[in-house]
Amino acid sequence: MPRHLKTAMRAEVRAEADAAVRHTVEETLARIGAEGDAAVRALSKQFDGWEPAQFRLSEVEIEKAISQVSRRDLEDIRFAQEQVGNFARHQRAALQDIEVETLPGVVLGHRNIPVNSVGCYVPGGKYPMVASAHMSVVTAKVAGVKRVIASAPPFHGAPHPAIVAAMHMAGADEIYVLGGMQAVGAMALGTESIAPVDMLVGPGNAFVAEAKRQLYGRVGIDLFAGPTETLVIADDSVDAELCATDLLGQAEHGPTSPAVLLTTSEALARATMAEVERLLAILPTAGIAAQAWKDYGEVIVCDSLGEMVAEADRIASEHVQVMTRDPDYFLNHMTNYGALFLGPRTNVAYGDKVIGTNHTLPTRGAARYTGGLWVGKFLKTCTYQRILTDEASAMVGEACSRLCMLEGFVGHAEQANVRVRRYGGRNVAYGTAAE
Repeated sequence: MPRHLKTAMRAEVRAEADAAVRHTVEETLARIGAEGDAAVRALSKQFDGWEPAQFRLSEVEIEKAISQVSRRDLEDIRFAQEQVGNFARHQRAALQDIEVETLPGVVLGHRNIPVNSVGCYVPGGKYPMVASAHMSVVTAKVAGVKRVIASAPPFHGAPHPAIVAAMHMAGADEIYVLGGMQAVGAMALGTESIAPVDMLVGPGNAFVAEAKRQLYGRVGIDLFAGPTETLVIADDSVDAELCATDLLGQAEHGPTSPAVLLTTSEALARATMAEVERLLAILPTAGIAAQAWKDYGEVIVCDSLGEMVAEADRIASEHVQVMTRDPDYFLNHMTNYGALFLGPRTNVAYGDKVIGTNHTLPTRGAARYTGGLWVGKFLKTCTYQRILTDEASAMVGEACSRLCMLEGFVGHAEQANVRVRRYGGRNVAYGTAAE
């Protein structure tokens, strides 16, 4: 039976914080809907101290920002975007349109149609999340989205050069320097200066995530996202330094980021807890990581691999780092995770930044029912049908008529009956089933 050597903050405490965020976002979105650009400008000034003449960057401003990025950084951005684009293209190739004759004269099919417009949010408050531009903009473009706009908050009172460069290199059609709720609200609802989009994607803080949740239905979203999560699954084939480094490497995202160690070795568990404390004494981002570890860190000792799989599926973590003698056991048996990182040679940071898989992943248990952002999220699989012969229409119509009458849908039945009369030569009275 799993034993907790360290537990996280109670769920009730988290729920209180969530309620406060919901109320703030509700009011903010209503204000943007009513006041448009004026509300967006006031909110940007309030939260970011940023009120330029226009939030959309001109070509000149984009080029100026790119000129401030070193050649090495531009090469690294290009390399990362090539990896993300390459994997997305392979995923797109796996999604085929189909057309099949299911009965003589009855043809059914589907087409994978790109969403027309997408708004990509790139976080940049605490950390300038350059990689989020690759993950959203590049993937949307590979999917064939016609209009991709991207927005990120100002960084130290100006557009962040590397984020702007990444957005531009990824192929964004419009680039805005606008952050938080006001950015996603403006992109989804539209204002006098920003045409609304059909879909919102990209990670963000609690307010951005809640804004996307409240806007869902009016626009599509990639997924419901919360704070970054990491789960390290390890046995005594690895050491405490690797485990502690991988836990704190994700805990630094924010003070509410869960970091969990799941292991069959109590000795490794206790050594990792000690190593976490040692690293926190020297980690430059310890102020954030220490709070996350204190409130949301967990250490769980299990008796077997099967028990670890069951616990991991219960947790359903965004990131799962597997460092065991047989990592494929978890690949073959786990069902609830955002992304797996198999073996000590890889790690979550590779996935976050450069290796090519997408880093926008399900959190807060959403891995139980969805995967992360990928090229397929930008595609609508839309069906169509055609009937080629009179005989086929009459044959399907007779069954359809009877089933409609079984449910009491007389008008539906008549849609079928008129075809039975016209194409099958049968005189079916209105309001009866074709026999």
